[in-house]
Amino acid sequence: MKKTYLVTGAAGFIGSRVASMLLERGDHVVGIDNLNDFYSQALKEDRLQELLVWPTFQFHRVDIEHFSEVAALFEKYRFQAVYNLAARAGVRYSLENPWVYMRTNADGTLNLLEAMRRNEVQKMILASTSSLYAGLPLPFREDSPVNTPISPYAASKKAAEVMAYTYHCQYGIDVSVLRYFTVFGPAGRPDMAPYQFIEKVREGIPLTLFGDGTQTRDFTYVDDICRGTLLAERSLGYEIVNLGGGNTPVALGDFLGWIEELVGRKAMIERRPSHPADMTATQADISKARRLLGWEPTVSTREGLERTVEWHLRSECSLRFAS
Repeated sequence: MKKTYLVTGAAGFIGSRVASMLLERGDHVVGIDNLNDFYSQALKEDRLQELLVWPTFQFHRVDIEHFSEVAALFEKYRFQAVYNLAARAGVRYSLENPWVYMRTNADGTLNLLEAMRRNEVQKMILASTSSLYAGLPLPFREDSPVNTPISPYAASKKAAEVMAYTYHCQYGIDVSVLRYFTVFGPAGRPDMAPYQFIEKVREGIPLTLFGDGTQTRDFTYVDDICRGTLLAERSLGYEIVNLGGGNTPVALGDFLGWIEELVGRKAMIERRPSHPADMTATQADISKARRLLGWEPTVSTREGLERTVEWHLRSECSLRFAS
């Protein structure tokens, strides 16, 4: 018997891929997204069109910030589980508009949890972030005290995590919280460094590099992230799990150097001081993901970057997506 899943943020970078993987394995998916203009709607529409070819996919333009819209969905469908991948992302912009981050990431999660409670849906997979680990020793472990977020984005994700824990304790909802580490890949978010670096090197446009380039990131290829996300559907109670590159952080300067090599062009770099909300280094301890999910990444940063650059070089519309 086919199962029906709710995927929030279905037009997003990760959400669209998770929805596609669920459809490919034979399940029904109800995808929702508010299609906001934080970045190019053309890219979101392209992702959505790839999902709409599936007869087992239903799309609704719904904003998880509005409980009445969420509640109506749960009245119409019976969901096996909820993949809550909708989010306002971006550390720096969260300092400019913290309210929208709390509304989407925290209040939106609460709306979903309450609809689940009322309709006896027992499983949520919740996307969270490595940004919660700012200032803590490497490698980052799930049992570290993440009580000092340095951006509204991280604070809103922490709020979502603890609200999910409350609903687990009070109502028995099974929640897998996944802390993602620097997800990248083809058709990624245009505001993120991989997309910006590739496009600007490709077009000979000056790019901004914050800091001296020695800051490191535990890059994780999007297909690995989505595979781990699906594995987290299993019953775990309430668990927080890192999904990251697995102790293979790469300096941003080296990452940019790889892009120059793959594109065949040198970058025009404008250097600026490090942003106070940025982390100097990330590194995931993924031993818990191995133990609970049987997961570890299979695509190296270099291989994933080769695939990503290939997508940019063959895409005729990647520049318009960046606007």
